[in-house]
Amino acid sequence: MSDDQTPADSKLTTSKRRWAAEGKFLTGRISRPETERLPPGQHLVKNWPVLDLGQQPVISTETWRLDVRGLVETTLALTWADFQAIEQSTGVSDIHCVTTWSRYDNKWKGVSTRDLLDLAMPKPDAAYVMLTSYDGYTTNLPLADFAAEDAILATVWEGLPLTPEHGGPMRLVVPHLYFWKSAKWLRRIELMPADQAGFWEKNGYHMYGDPWREQRYSDD
Repeated sequence: MSDDQTPADSKLTTSKRRWAAEGKFLTGRISRPETERLPPGQHLVKNWPVLDLGQQPVISTETWRLDVRGLVETTLALTWADFQAIEQSTGVSDIHCVTTWSRYDNKWKGVSTRDLLDLAMPKPDAAYVMLTSYDGYTTNLPLADFAAEDAILATVWEGLPLTPEHGGPMRLVVPHLYFWKSAKWLRRIELMPADQAGFWEKNGYHMYGDPWREQRYSDD
């Protein structure tokens, strides 16, 4: 293709232009000044504490699947090979757990949530996401937050494959929300028109979970 030729429009480029025109997936700042980097009530750790519901499913990449369904133009049922064939992204972000620890400068590699959404193409009435994990865990968040610029479906942490105890072979990472929103062992992503409570949200945790507003529990 010569330099003066313009690629033909596709459903993907049309969708991206529509999202830009509507201001979709704009959730504010990605980075914060150093003085605002640690949310209130948090303390820094060097290790990565392990928290789960008491079981750690072991999922081989041969049997691993990821479904994307609900209010999307294209339903996805991805194998590990399919997932690895999507453009891979890297990023560095802090993580903040509701149990008061934070860890700075985590290096990730995986698939950007925006790149996954480009394949599924959310319908105009899609506004929320329900995440379901291999251990039965669920959590909810707005679609705009799932599609944040630094949100990633991570398979690698600090240069090594993500271990099962931390959600491997793949987990979600949404750095600007408390880490219970970043579901481990992710199995299914469902786009919905309205919000629904997930596991911890049904058990007293906040529906949104902004660390800088200390939205830990339902009455915060």
